[in-house]
Amino acid sequence: MGPLSAGRVETHVAQRRWAGEKRSEAIYSMKDVVALILGGGRGTRLFPLTQHRAKPAVPIAGNYRLVDVAVSNCLHADLRRIFVLTQYQSESLNRHLADTYKFDMFSSGYVEVLAAEQTEERSDWFQGTADAVRQCMKHIGPKSWSDALILGGDQLYRMDFRDMMRVHRESGADATVAIKIVPEDSTSGFGIMKTAPDGRIVHFEEKPKADRLPELISPIPGGKPAYLASMGIYIFSRQALVEALANTTHNDFGRHILPAMLSRLRVQGYVYDGYWEDVGTIRSYYEANLALTETPPAFSFYDARNPIYTRPRFLAPTKIQSCRIQSALVANGGFIEGADIESSIVGIRGRIGRDVKLRRSLVLGADRYETGEEIAAALKSGGPPMGIGEGSIIEGAIVDKNARIGRNVRILNEARVKVRDAANYYIREGIVIVPKDARLPDDTVI
Repeated sequence: MGPLSAGRVETHVAQRRWAGEKRSEAIYSMKDVVALILGGGRGTRLFPLTQHRAKPAVPIAGNYRLVDVAVSNCLHADLRRIFVLTQYQSESLNRHLADTYKFDMFSSGYVEVLAAEQTEERSDWFQGTADAVRQCMKHIGPKSWSDALILGGDQLYRMDFRDMMRVHRESGADATVAIKIVPEDSTSGFGIMKTAPDGRIVHFEEKPKADRLPELISPIPGGKPAYLASMGIYIFSRQALVEALANTTHNDFGRHILPAMLSRLRVQGYVYDGYWEDVGTIRSYYEANLALTETPPAFSFYDARNPIYTRPRFLAPTKIQSCRIQSALVANGGFIEGADIESSIVGIRGRIGRDVKLRRSLVLGADRYETGEEIAAALKSGGPPMGIGEGSIIEGAIVDKNARIGRNVRILNEARVKVRDAANYYIREGIVIVPKDARLPDDTVI
């Protein structure tokens, strides 16, 4: 991404480097900031992983949920008042947040879930990202805060929001948008921001067509002109946010709120050059997970200074016997015997049988252990127990939690099918997904 850096504030607004300089408490304190994490809608692009859960509750990297990334970034930036706005299939997300993020009685911090609710004024669900915040303002508004950080709950990245806040306040912006340099062939998938030399955003265009691109190149201090895409991470001053939400026809930040603000208020760009992946599709989710098994990974969960937090489950280590495992992540609490695993992830409580071959696949694990009696009863009835049965071969697939894969099952998609809906599996973008709680009998071939 060239010489740009999230830790270099000269980017876009000719800001001075802050290392070694005295920082004003009024400028850099996050005590008067609230964080709003958007839980998303139906998550159709991640179906069937979102069939029984909200997007931010989808597992990642074996141990975590996607929402853990957003919450952890907030906590590392000393943000202690965090609201998660949810509406669709939110039960597992709500339970995870309640079990994971508990502050002590002497702290004023909290992670609070705000769900879509019917009122005398409205009975419909959130109509977009901005409408979600608008409907929840009756709960957020009475709090004392000067700025709001608004972000999604389905992205993989590590960002210091304090630095973004510093740029926001030093530039005198009413709103600040995190933006990232993207190649020309990716611009059609993003909202593209055009900025002035001082970093002020002067134009925004959602998923522009090719003939519009020459007018959307932005100057980059110290680097070549580039295309700048919105990351869906915003900071709004309180007054600017309240005024923007007053227009009830503006339901989305990217499509409505920000374009309407550009002519009236100062909207600043904050360039981020670290790893960032929007895992909103099956393909991007699958590839982002598999990238974690590489050496070195593009994104690391092994940062002792800025760890990604999650629920402490107090699981025993995974028991591994007579296996070949190469370039894989294996979470705690599992049982793997005589398996051959390569470039794959095995989630919590994952059970992998003898002579199983697992290649470039995600096995998300299980929510609970089956007892010996339950396993024996399942085998006696001809139905497989949870996990992957003996002799099965799985390549290029996602096996969701609590799935029961029988013996000698072959999941290879040798016909290279792109999309299919079947009784116990789905295919999206060529990737076979065995949904949560599904059963594949012995000798099934996909």
